[in-house]
Amino acid sequence: MARLLPGTRALRTLEAAARHLNFTRAADELGLTPAAVSHQIKEIEDQLGIVLFTRTSRTIRLTEAGAVLFEASTDALDLLGRAASRAHKMARGTALLKVTLDAQFATKWLMRRVDDFRKQRPGIELRFDIASELRDFDLDDVDVGIRFGAGKYPGLCTHRLFDNIIIPVCSPSLLASGPPLREPRDLFHHTLAHIEWARQGVTWPNWRMWMAAAGVDDFDDSRTIVFGTSTDAVQAALDGNAVALADFAMVANDLSEGRLIRPFELGIRVPPDFAYHLVYPIGSANDARIEAFRDWLLNEVHNPQPDQRLDEL
Repeated sequence: MARLLPGTRALRTLEAAARHLNFTRAADELGLTPAAVSHQIKEIEDQLGIVLFTRTSRTIRLTEAGAVLFEASTDALDLLGRAASRAHKMARGTALLKVTLDAQFATKWLMRRVDDFRKQRPGIELRFDIASELRDFDLDDVDVGIRFGAGKYPGLCTHRLFDNIIIPVCSPSLLASGPPLREPRDLFHHTLAHIEWARQGVTWPNWRMWMAAAGVDDFDDSRTIVFGTSTDAVQAALDGNAVALADFAMVANDLSEGRLIRPFELGIRVPPDFAYHLVYPIGSANDARIEAFRDWLLNEVHNPQPDQRLDEL
């Protein structure tokens, strides 16, 4: 019977075709042609002696037998993926620690400090997985993560890193060459940048919210530019093209080194439901590499340089 079972490549084709119920979309996902997907499905059916899909000129549907094989192939591929991830982590040894995080936290915060960790822990090699999407510790080859969210992750240890305080920033050249910024209404004469983000009833502070906090109730947001990421909004400020609302922790170095300035002191705290968190599986809590990285990171967060202190805002 084992000789009759399809291989993992065939299982992937079956799973994709059954999930999409469309050979063309399955082919796009797998990097194949629709004809190749159809051919592989026919090979599986001939191998097993079972009809998996009923076909019409426009649609395909799973048969009852096909639904059973679809569920089993999904479970089998997931189990194999998790086993391969564990095996990969075991094979690379105990000196390597892989950290997944988003690009903004990596470039604006962690990379500026990571040499200190390497000096303190020369026996641990750090590697980074820069990604905006969440990783699965059981499936992906990562050990710890730094992610922005609510911090409620079943099966994971979480450590809140710091509050997010949103402040206006601009380049010195913009302030030197453009209309002066003496009071909040002066911002009406500049292009204003922010991001648009909302989740679970929480909205990331935007210029309308900042103006309201500053006592400006007739703000017209027609001159605002909305970016998809904070990195892009901050870059617009660095380039001298806009005054941007930015997370203080992410621009603290740009401020202290003079690439950005803060024209007004007013900052808005993001609701405490959301923040950056260090996360890792509960089962890895006693891993010496993770303990070392966690202790170093939390010390960096809670004992920042004087020009990076959030409590002085």
